[in-house]
Amino acid sequence: MPNARTARLSRRGLLAAGGALGLGAVLTACGDDDAKDGGADTKGSAKSGPWSFKDDRGTTVKLDEAPKNIVAFTGVAAALYDYGIEVKGVFGPTTTKDGKADVQAGDMDVSKVTVLGNVWDQFNVEKYAALAPDVLISTMFDDAGTLWYVPEASKDKIAKLAPSVGISVFDRQLTGPLQRMWELAESLGADMKDAKITDAKKRFEAASERLRKAAKAKPEIKVLVGSASPELFYVSGTNLSIDLEYFKALGVNFVEPTEEAKKATGGWFESLSWENVDKHKADVIMMDDRSSAIQPADITEATWKQLPAVKAGQVIARSTEPILSYDKCVAPVEALAEAIEKAKKVS
Repeated sequence: MPNARTARLSRRGLLAAGGALGLGAVLTACGDDDAKDGGADTKGSAKSGPWSFKDDRGTTVKLDEAPKNIVAFTGVAAALYDYGIEVKGVFGPTTTKDGKADVQAGDMDVSKVTVLGNVWDQFNVEKYAALAPDVLISTMFDDAGTLWYVPEASKDKIAKLAPSVGISVFDRQLTGPLQRMWELAESLGADMKDAKITDAKKRFEAASERLRKAAKAKPEIKVLVGSASPELFYVSGTNLSIDLEYFKALGVNFVEPTEEAKKATGGWFESLSWENVDKHKADVIMMDDRSSAIQPADITEATWKQLPAVKAGQVIARSTEPILSYDKCVAPVEALAEAIEKAKKVS
């Protein structure tokens, strides 16, 4: 396919830039997870002895002992934190302009980690080296093994300093990456039998069943997934997003961009001018909650305010890049279930 590499890098940049990414940045899920995912070797976890983990690139990282100096993409670090594993350094959206924790940092105390880069294409290699990293962990939003938020320009220098682990959030449903992060945390020494952790998994399963029932009871409710930037409004397709693929599998009726529109973005989303934001009819709108996107309360365009779902107050937040712990994935599922349960048909 001509220009495939160019298209991939362009799409990757868009995903991280905000707006468009919002829609695309979520990426993921279909089936055949067993064939695509690697396996965790937990025999030599943090308890004692050698450590190894086979990631979703098929690469097995082997160390003499479980890594202690872990550096990870912010969202990965947040997920590991929920399982009791703390990292030394992070890269990716970690703090907001006012110094508070970014939504992607979850419950981490961001003052206690070294931030190597807070925005796209920012990664302080010198600080990274100073941490004496044992391993770098990130997610992957394509099938080429590209580590999320590791800059293209410095990836080779970074790779020489420590081995890396990649968890795929591409071409699979949410439950696949959730299980992989569970396996990774367990290999690092997390106590997966802890009541808080097992309870979170049960709550996620209960929330999923609630969403399934809500979608079945109201199949007529159409849900549109959007992300806002100053110039454009992005409508996400569901085929490349771990959360949306999962919700669709549970029966949620999503509004889909036209195939022609999606082709221009590699299948991720459709770009609309604010004048045409009413192109698709919807009863519920899910909006990108990342700091890179304009939040609903700050959208001033009159065309937005006139949308039936907006006027009806049927707009909810979407965790576009879900933190891959069961605890953090409960709320998004419950929020969508509740929105559909309460939604009025307005489209």
